[in-house]
Amino acid sequence: MITPELVDAAATPHAPLIGAAALMRCAFYRADLRPIGELLLARAQANPDDANAWLDASFVLQLLGQRAAGLDVQAHALATRSLYVLPAPARTPTLNLLVLMGPGDFMANTPIEFLLQTSDIAAHVQYVTLDLPLPEQVPDHDVLFVALAQSDANVPLLRDVAQMLDGWPRPVVNRPEQIAHLSRDGAHAKLDGAAGVLMPRTVRVARATAAQLADGVLDVQALLPGAAFPLIVRPLDSHAGTDLQKVADAAALRDYLAAQPSGEFYLAPFVDYSGPDGQFRKYRIVLIDGQPFICHLAISSHWMVHYLNAGMDDSAAKRAEEAAGMAGFDAGFARRHAGALADIDARIGLPYLGIDCAETRDGRLLIFEVDNAMVVHAMDDPGKYPYKGPAMEKVFRAFEAMLHRAAGAAPNAAPD
Repeated sequence: MITPELVDAAATPHAPLIGAAALMRCAFYRADLRPIGELLLARAQANPDDANAWLDASFVLQLLGQRAAGLDVQAHALATRSLYVLPAPARTPTLNLLVLMGPGDFMANTPIEFLLQTSDIAAHVQYVTLDLPLPEQVPDHDVLFVALAQSDANVPLLRDVAQMLDGWPRPVVNRPEQIAHLSRDGAHAKLDGAAGVLMPRTVRVARATAAQLADGVLDVQALLPGAAFPLIVRPLDSHAGTDLQKVADAAALRDYLAAQPSGEFYLAPFVDYSGPDGQFRKYRIVLIDGQPFICHLAISSHWMVHYLNAGMDDSAAKRAEEAAGMAGFDAGFARRHAGALADIDARIGLPYLGIDCAETRDGRLLIFEVDNAMVVHAMDDPGKYPYKGPAMEKVFRAFEAMLHRAAGAAPNAAPD
């Protein structure tokens, strides 16, 4: 996957941005990105004003597992320049998009490059930080898309961006006011009582409170009325299963806390969503202007399901089930949960929203997470996953069409 063209792009001073999507594809196929990273860093050091080199180097470092170093290099890139041109679209551009992003790793913003790779949309990314507000002059654009994800670190930034966009003269997609509600406890508050939806109550607790629960000073009922062990526990702002654990009792929670330095945690009751065959099935779907699209179906014998550890590569039977689930999604899953998905769309209020979910044994839609920054992609091997490309192309076309519809609408005001 490391092509001569990629090597040339990494080595050429002031070359266009390679971009996160192309570099992540290399990492996905286990290509050795170290030589590319070395070329980019050498180019950046020789040309300190070459912001594209610094930003691409930051992506490579993060993909190599050097998150802290990658974010340091990213900070240098953003101090050098805050505006970037994304790689050229696949088709002649007919729409200009301005994307607002904030600093951080790959979970900090909507990974919009994947969504635009086959589109006719030309995009600029404007980075904003608390110290680097939206400049008075930005590229002309038809639509503005807010890509910042919810996190504790982004709470003040989302607030500031909402103020920056008050009265914006172009349509705004995914307003920061709605994104701000997507914390795990905030999403539960939004979705509590939604028709056909089960999102277990999630509480945010300080370490001292979690320790009281682990020591038996507090009862589970005091924090989560109606719940009992086992519980799901994770540090604040963790994603992709990082440090997520099911604790069977207070002693297990005590052991967990001893191994985790975080000062705050999320706690939620565990829901057994295994099917009659004992397998756990997790769906990743996106709502685009309220219409659901499937991005993957992961099947695992373990309750904590992630696509990359579910053994999909090694099981033709699992892939066959996923293929059937994708082919029958509109008439099956989407129809079964049409009311629930419509209620989620109405309550969250984002034109583009990702949902990780499952089906409970009694037929409800079990929500793990709602987020605007989930990775959806078409990187899987087409030889092994021939059904994924067409399914993902539906997602990409729907996203493209959503932006075109937004461009034709009047600028939208901030909600009351």
